Amino acid sequence: MTEIWPGLPFPLGATWDGQGTNFALFSEHAEGVELCLFDDDGTETRVDLPVRRAFNWHGYLPGVGPGQCYGFRVHGPYEPDHGHRFNPAKLLIDPYAKAIDGQLDWSRGALALPYTPPAEGPVPDDADRQIDETDDAAVIPKSVVIDQGFDWQGDEPPRTPFADTVIYETHVRGFTISNPDVDPELRGTYAGLASEAAVAHLRDLGVTAVELLPVHHHSDEPFLYDRGLTNYWGYSTIGYLAPHSRYAATGSRGEQVREFKGMVKALHRAGIEVILDVVYNHTAEGDHLGPMLSFRGVDNTAYYRLEPDNPRHYMDFTGTGNSLNPVHPSVLRLIMDSLRYWVMECHVDGFRFDLASALARELYDVDRLSAFFDTIHQDPVLSQVKLIAEPWDVGPGGYQVGNFPILWSEWNGVYRDEMRDFWRGSASPGQFAQRLSGSADLYESDGRDPFASINFITAHDGFTLRDLVSYDSKHNEANGEDNRDGTDDNRSWNSGVEGETDDPEIRALRLRRQRNFLTTVLVSQGTPMLLGGDELHRTQRGNNNCWCHDSPISWYDWDLERNAREMLAFTRRLIALRRQHPNFRRQTFLRGERVNGSPLPDVWWFRADGEEMTEPDWDHGEPVLGMFLNGDTIVMPGPHGERVVDDSFVLLFNAHHEDRTFTLPHSLVGSRWELELSTADPEAAVGSATYGARAQIDVINRAIVILRRID
Repeated sequence: MTEIWPGLPFPLGATWDGQGTNFALFSEHAEGVELCLFDDDGTETRVDLPVRRAFNWHGYLPGVGPGQCYGFRVHGPYEPDHGHRFNPAKLLIDPYAKAIDGQLDWSRGALALPYTPPAEGPVPDDADRQIDETDDAAVIPKSVVIDQGFDWQGDEPPRTPFADTVIYETHVRGFTISNPDVDPELRGTYAGLASEAAVAHLRDLGVTAVELLPVHHHSDEPFLYDRGLTNYWGYSTIGYLAPHSRYAATGSRGEQVREFKGMVKALHRAGIEVILDVVYNHTAEGDHLGPMLSFRGVDNTAYYRLEPDNPRHYMDFTGTGNSLNPVHPSVLRLIMDSLRYWVMECHVDGFRFDLASALARELYDVDRLSAFFDTIHQDPVLSQVKLIAEPWDVGPGGYQVGNFPILWSEWNGVYRDEMRDFWRGSASPGQFAQRLSGSADLYESDGRDPFASINFITAHDGFTLRDLVSYDSKHNEANGEDNRDGTDDNRSWNSGVEGETDDPEIRALRLRRQRNFLTTVLVSQGTPMLLGGDELHRTQRGNNNCWCHDSPISWYDWDLERNAREMLAFTRRLIALRRQHPNFRRQTFLRGERVNGSPLPDVWWFRADGEEMTEPDWDHGEPVLGMFLNGDTIVMPGPHGERVVDDSFVLLFNAHHEDRTFTLPHSLVGSRWELELSTADPEAAVGSATYGARAQIDVINRAIVILRRID
């Protein structure tokens, strides 16, 4: 078993060929690398990797195959002041591991530190200068050799056009952990998300893609262990090619890979794409006092961005203590290899890049022409999947909404903020209309289309929709940081009372306001994204930063009370409306002009009195406006070159605290209209009311009415 052949420098990681396994590890500054093999009882066998080529240390072991646990010990200087932190006493996870068995045992987590912390009290800032030579293999997760074979049974990606996409952001564990219709042994796992009950909910809701919070293998922070908490969201990656083993029902010795692939296959069969939230901006190893799990011990100066004048410390554009170094060719290769692996081997359909601005920093500033973007754009695989940026980080100049290059869509934080503001009376009609019509001011000038704007009101990071209308302030005491964590910029309004209430008027207002937000997102031009659970009236009791709670506060409550059932039905109705009408999902920006030979413009805005909006109305008018959306002016043809014609609509928005009476446009716009939807009366059936030209319609405070032209 310990006979070793030279092997090959590529591919990196552990590659089984049916006869044995090739191991290859990049380390530019190492002086030697030991491959460590572990038996089921923890017995360790060490083998020197015999060859270094192109800074890749490699060797081939005949007879070693799937299920074999392994790690690396990397020899070299321990010189923190020069950026080097090699310590062969510390077992390291393979950066290219395709499966990882176990979690870091934080009950003995101090062993994973490359230095010796004090027995009690705070750790001195310079503690890392003194190396600790205590072996830590007993507490470190092990990399696992896998068999990549899988029967995809002809699986094909849905390839849903962005213009037709409705994204559902969710968490693998939280989505099904308490769902009684899912087999108890499968709840909270990849298999649970692939279950008939889970898939049926998504299919019946009408979403076309799930955007999964991080599924890369991640590790908890030590202070969470001390508080009895865990990194539930998973933005603390330690394995970029390995699905998180805790989300697997079938095992962690490679079974998690097959289970993940099975989940993708099941969702694809239902026509649902899988988008992964990926964290290539930092790792779980923290700052200079953090643990040594993988990258830090493999080659600290290559994998991380260090302070140029003080390489003992890390540049931190992420607020986590370190920043990965995509400027280094081998680190950029790791990112690209990871992305390609998830697409080509696991069939995922796209990625949402956490704190994507950090990846675009060449030296210091954010650069839209960075090597990261160049590499993705020329890649024949990655350039064809959905690419979504969280277009900010915590560094200077990191807020980059609207500045990512072509091929990229972005979480539109401006949309979120201005829509929240409008519905609490704090944004102008002009701001609202700009976001509703696709945010051309942000995306048109560089050649992008409306679907570059990922429109959302809520996401995992912040209030749920129910909490957005129920709380003025965050209530994060359960996080153990005295309510200091989480944003204070919530742009929320509690509707009159902080938190839960039995007041029937306030409860009715809150439900109506939630329907307003859902309607706004789903009739906006661009790509809508819903926070999973909002359709179920989910609350986190005012906690806007539940990153550390793997508990009912973060999980979906599937015991649906009346309000939850009604919210679910209303959300399904909205998504169906969007799906049925291309007028709400155009591929080109609205211009307020006549196109396609129509005598009417593609969009026309009017005041409550039925007259056209004026410049003072846009800038200083009350938060009340009407919108005519002309279905005869859709510019892009259908998939077979046919002209696309749709119904025309009038949308009446009243964000004022008082009721308003709208006068409909003149007969040239439409002589007869019927009710399509009202957020004030969600039970009202389509066509239950009809109106003529210049008819007056009462729209109660904080409500939306949608009418469809029938003549």
